[in-house]
Order: sequence, then C-alpha cells, then structure tokens
Amino acid sequence: MPNAAIIMVNDSNMGYAWLAQLKKTHPALKLLAAQHAPLIIAFLYQVFIVPNQRAMSLSKAVQALDELLHALHEGHGETLFPKSAKQYIDDWCGGDSPFLSMRLPEYGSDEPELDLLPSVEKAIEWVRSLEEKQFVGTESRLLTIFRLLQELVQQTEEDPELRIAELERQKVVLDEQIQQIRNGRIDALDSTRIRERYFEIEDTARRLLSDFRQVEENFRKLDRKTRAKIATSDAVRGLLLDDIFHDQDAIRDNDQGKSFRAFWEYLMNPERQDELDAVIRKVLALDDITDIESSTSLADMRVNLLDAGDKVYRTQSQLSAQLRKFLDDHTYLENKRIAAMIGDIEKHAVELRDHLPMHTPTAYLNAVKVDIDLTMSRPLFRVSQTPHLEVDILELGATNMDMSLLHAQHYVDKLLLRDHIRSALQHRSQITLAELCELFPPEQGVAEIMTYLHMACDDASENNSAVIDNEQQESIVLIETGRMVKMPQVIFMREKNG
Repeated sequence: MPNAAIIMVNDSNMGYAWLAQLKKTHPALKLLAAQHAPLIIAFLYQVFIVPNQRAMSLSKAVQALDELLHALHEGHGETLFPKSAKQYIDDWCGGDSPFLSMRLPEYGSDEPELDLLPSVEKAIEWVRSLEEKQFVGTESRLLTIFRLLQELVQQTEEDPELRIAELERQKVVLDEQIQQIRNGRIDALDSTRIRERYFEIEDTARRLLSDFRQVEENFRKLDRKTRAKIATSDAVRGLLLDDIFHDQDAIRDNDQGKSFRAFWEYLMNPERQDELDAVIRKVLALDDITDIESSTSLADMRVNLLDAGDKVYRTQSQLSAQLRKFLDDHTYLENKRIAAMIGDIEKHAVELRDHLPMHTPTAYLNAVKVDIDLTMSRPLFRVSQTPHLEVDILELGATNMDMSLLHAQHYVDKLLLRDHIRSALQHRSQITLAELCELFPPEQGVAEIMTYLHMACDDASENNSAVIDNEQQESIVLIETGRMVKMPQVIFMREKNG
C-alpha cells in the first residue's frame, strides 16, 4: 500500500498525475483513443509518411481523403463515415490537441499547408512497429553500441600517448586483416547478418526522417518563446535587443541547431552525396537484399534526407527572418508613438504661443537637434585629375561588305495575303488555312504562315471573320523546303457585309 500511495500522488514524469494529464492532452494518445483512429492513421500514413511528404496543400489533402472515403464507402457503406472529407480535415486540424499543423506557405500561394505533428508521427510509427517482423536483429545493434562507445572514449581522450597507442592498436588489426585477404582468407557476412544489418539501416533511416519534424517543431517553439518575450517585455530597448539577439543565436547555436547544421553541411558535400549513392547502389545489388519487400525505399534515402533537411533549413531561415521583421514592426510602432508625442507637443506649443504671460521665462534653441560632425564621416582627400581629351580626325574608309544583303530580307506583303483570302472566299463561305495554302502555296515559308495567323487573330477580335480552334490541328506542307508545319486549325470566313 505505501508504494501505491506514492504512485498516486507522484506528479513527476511517469507518475499517475502526469500520465493522467498526458492522456487528456497529448496528441499521440488522443490519436490512439480516437473514434476513427484506423481511418486517421491509415490516411496520415499513406499520404505523409510513405511518400515522405513534408507539407501538403489543403485542397490536395481533402482530395486524397475524399478518394479514401469513397473507397471505404463502397466496401462498408456511407454510414461508417458520414462527414465530408473537408469536415474531417478541419476536425483533425482544430481542437486542443490537433493531429495536423496548418500554416501558410512562405511564399507563392495563399492556400494553407498541412503537415504531421511530431508526436502524431511517433504514434503512427509505434503502431507500425506492432507488425510482425521477419526477425529481430540483436548482433548488429550490440556492435553499433560497442562502436559508439569506443568512438566516444577515443574522441574524448585528451592524453596524446593514449590516443596514439589506440591508433597503433587499430593499425595492427588492419594490417592483420590486409594480410589475411592477401592470403586468400576473406570473412564475408552470411545471409542472416546481411539482412539483419539491412533492416537496422532501414529502421535508422526511417527514424531519422521522422526526427526531422521534431527538429522543425523545436525551432518553432524557440521562435514562439522569443516572440512572447518581445510582446510582454518591459525592459529598456537595449536590454530587449540583447535578449532578442541572444535568443536568435540560440535558435542557431543550441544543441539542436549545431547538430542539424553539422548534418546539413555533411549531406550537402557533393563528394559525400556521391559516396552515399555509390554505397546504396552496392547494397541494393546484393542477392540477399533484392528479395526483401519493404515500405521504405533505401534507394531514395538521400533524396528524402535532402527534402526533409531542406524543409528544416528553410524553416530555420524563415524564423530568423520573421524575428527580424517582428522587431522592425515594434521599432516602427515605437517611432510612430514618439512622432505622435512630438506632434502633440508642437500642437500644444502653438496653442500657448499667443497666450503666454508677460514675464514667463523663455529659452531659445538655435536648432532642434545637435550638429554632430564625426571625423570618420569625412571623405578622404582625393587629388583632382583633369581629363585629357585626344582629338582624332575621322577619315572616310573602305569596306568589302556585300551591301546587297541588306536588300535580300524577307518581306511578307499583307495586302497580297488579304487578296488571297478574298479570292478564295468568293465562291465559298469559309476556308481553312491549310486549304488556302493549297490554292496559294506560301512563297515566304513559315514567315507567311505566321502572318496568316496574325491576321486571323486580328479578324477574330475585330469582326469575328476568323476562328482559331486550338483543339483541332492541321498540317501545312511548305512545297519549297518540303517541311511540314503543325498548328491549330485556322478558319477564315466571309464577312457579313461582304
């Protein structure tokens, strides 16, 4: 009983009170307890997690959910989910613990974008982990732990002698392995170990992509904290600026920011990208890997990491820019308030100007501001230079240019083409451009065809005596060159008063 009493009143993490509050407010637990949890999890998993979708417009999300609801209605009836797709999306974005975050994009469209909350993605990944795995690898994880421990000890050792001794030991091991390979002894991994390591790589890559949403959310929390400090602070301007710049640096220089910046610099290195692509291709070419069915494509891992990292990088830059804009807005409001106060003082002074007592003490100012002439603001001395002009006498020269080229340009006579149209429409009410070109073959090639098209556009807008049908295509053969021009169908019609 004493232990039970302790648990009942414990308010710390994993205590009863904390867990009870967590059940009421945490999005992950509310998702698992939701009435339509299978629908929500299936939709969010297919739309966001499988394609590694970082953000989706509201209209596309509604369309995707509408297609899923339509498929479910065909199999289970329309009474299972009576609301529309838009209503379900609104429910999942609202409330005290939403499952989706809704934000306006940085630029471009005014339509909101949706994205998963990090806690909701963790809940979906937990549900996904309930699937029965082919086998659970233990050796590869133990080796990973051992390797990380060794790296931590080696990289934190400050004694030069000990570090050199450890490197010498590793050198001996590597020399022995090289000698064994030269002697024809190659210890390759068996099929079980290959598959075990592949599943661990895949699981780690999937969790890494999932962590990026948490990284982005952490940056946004830091930004909201800084904005709240600006809005509620009563400190003088200098101290407030110092706090703001300190918090802005904290967004970039905290553990989260440093780790992400190191990841981004490593991944953006072209040599590292080529190396990663080459290693992935070799792994996927292994015979023991080709038969594995997986929902996570290791071949797209680098592209997915770049997309996720780019989203976080742009969010981090956007938050810094918004913070500066937020500060500029406060500065503008403060300057506006000061200008209003100065205006009130000037108005009051004008009102008192003609009603001052005779012996009121007065003071005169030569200027409304102090004249400050800083030495460093003066320009440096420059020796004036008088420009020297050279006068050259221009002489008539000679050239071997063939001047006849200036007169050999193509000229399309619109009046002649208009006569062709009128002549063709004397015995018919309408004619296509292709038929017109058969009667009067183009002599200027494509230039003449384009002139006909320009005339058709003018006739269509002025007197509706021409029609351009973009849905119908016609071909015109240029007899002189043998080329064929494909273009929308153009129809010339006889004018009503013609």
